[in-house]
Amino acid sequence: MTQLGTDALSAKPVIVLAPMEGLVDPPMRDILTRIGGIDWCVSEFIRVTTGLLNRGSIQRIVPELSHDWKTRAGVPVRPQLLGSDVRWMGENAALLASMGAPAIDLNFGCPAKTVNRHRGGASLLREPELLQQIVASVRAATPAHIPVTAKMRLGYSDTAQTLECAAALADGGASEITVHARTKMDGYKPPAHWHWLARIRESVHVPVIANGDVWTPEDYHEIREISGCQQVMIGRGLVRRPDLARQIRGLDGVDAGMAPWHSLLPWVVDFFAQTRARVVDRHAPGRLKQWLSMLGLTYPEAKPLFAALRRENDADAISACLAALAAGEDQAQTLLVLPSASALGAA
Repeated sequence: MTQLGTDALSAKPVIVLAPMEGLVDPPMRDILTRIGGIDWCVSEFIRVTTGLLNRGSIQRIVPELSHDWKTRAGVPVRPQLLGSDVRWMGENAALLASMGAPAIDLNFGCPAKTVNRHRGGASLLREPELLQQIVASVRAATPAHIPVTAKMRLGYSDTAQTLECAAALADGGASEITVHARTKMDGYKPPAHWHWLARIRESVHVPVIANGDVWTPEDYHEIREISGCQQVMIGRGLVRRPDLARQIRGLDGVDAGMAPWHSLLPWVVDFFAQTRARVVDRHAPGRLKQWLSMLGLTYPEAKPLFAALRRENDADAISACLAALAAGEDQAQTLLVLPSASALGAA
């Protein structure tokens, strides 16, 4: 086990909000960064095939580009590219740089089957030479003052090429490497293999950002101690526990516990309103239910609300229900107004 020295362990935390396709979208980034404690974010991936992206497709995924690439809280958002075409990854990185992107991140970790079938994400971890070529192309196409970073997993199906892949990214010119401490085939199955983070950190000449299974402040301190990494990326842990970064930093006092459920309800209302403004109403309830389902893994109070909304697709009714709950009205009575309440037995 590699351990950090006392000075490093006591250093100011650097907490990064992870990119997660279909989960950490612009409304979620906005909510989580306004709650606080996050240093910077990485966007959902922008897929590169052949040819240049257009501003509209980029802005759809990273609307923050119109606000100096920052969320409303002033937290920087780094756009992430996903693809395997060496030339066009470089060309599109140059495009993003010309639009003022604060950094360019490269996705070599996405485990999604559709992405991997098209030679993207974690599937490229079977081709270390190509990894290096992609990073080198992006680095050469991007002004020197703009960091090029990369995210990887431990491998595709095993760890036989883990260190080779990390070296390829570093040698290609990546200034930081984020490592999700699982293989593609592991998916999100626990545990994350934190000891591998230390091996990777010791094998490359650039900083490594630790990622995987950080659910509590205790997990944060443990992953830093085991990995030796000073920066930590958190995804699902922040979605399930939105003030986790605040707790890690002690922003509400060293003995403060999780934010109470009632204090999160206005954020849930805000999230759904932003989601409705972004997608058509028939799709908005699904994004809300996804978040409530994950919140229910940490907050028992979220479970009955998720159950009541599970089959509800009337966006107006959902908005009215959430607003009433946030205003402090009785949950049992509030849920009765939902069109689906009788079918769900919410009464």
